[in-house]
Amino acid sequence: MLIIANRTCRKLFRYGIPLFGLPVLTLIGSVVLKGRYYLPVAMLGALLAFLLFAAGFEQKKIGTRRLVAVSVMTAMCFIGRFLPLLKPMIALTIITAIYLGRESGFLTGSLAALLSNFYFGQGPWTIFQMLTWGMIGWFAGLFSGILKKNKLLLLGYGIISGILYSFSMDVWTVLWYAGEFDWGLYRSALITAVPYTISYVLSNLLFLYFLKEPFGQKLERIRIKYGI
Repeated sequence: MLIIANRTCRKLFRYGIPLFGLPVLTLIGSVVLKGRYYLPVAMLGALLAFLLFAAGFEQKKIGTRRLVAVSVMTAMCFIGRFLPLLKPMIALTIITAIYLGRESGFLTGSLAALLSNFYFGQGPWTIFQMLTWGMIGWFAGLFSGILKKNKLLLLGYGIISGILYSFSMDVWTVLWYAGEFDWGLYRSALITAVPYTISYVLSNLLFLYFLKEPFGQKLERIRIKYGI
C-alpha cells in the first residue's frame, strides 16, 4: 500500500506541478499580487520545479546523476543567453528534455530563466519565462520518442515553441500595461512583437538543427553509461 501511495503521489506531482501548480502560481503573481513580490514568487516556482524533478525518480542515485547533467545544460542555457540576436536557450531546453526526460526539461528551462535574470534583470516577467520555458521542456520530454527520431518534427516543435514563447510573454505585457487582460491590447502586442517572434523561431531552427546531434549523442552516452 505504501508503494502504491508513493507512486500515486509522485504521479500527482509529475502532472500537477507543470499543468496546475506553476500556472496557478504565475496567475497569482501576475493578477492577484499584480507583479509585487516577484522574486519570492519566482523562488517558489523554482521550488516547484525541483519538486517535479525529484518526483520523477524513485532511485536517489539516478536523480542525483541526472541533476548533474541538468546543471550542465542549465549553465549552457545561461551562457547562451549572452549571445546577440539568436539565442539557444529554448533549443537546449528541448534537447535536454528529449534525452533526459520531461522533468529534466522543465527544470532546465525554469532554472535557466530564473538564474539568467539575476544578470539580465528580475521582474514580474520572470515567472512567465520560467513557466513557458519549463512547459516547452516538459512537452518536449512528453513527446521525446517521436522528436528524437524525426528531425523535421523536432524542427516543427522548435517553430511552435518560439511562437508560443512570444505569445506567452505578450500576455505578461498586456497584464503589466493594463492591469488586466484585454484582447485588443493583446493583438497589438502580438503585432509589435513580430520581429522578436521571428528571432525566436529562427534561433530554435538554427540551434536545433546544428546542436541536436552533438549534444544528443553526449547526453545519450551519459544516460546509458550511468543508468539514468
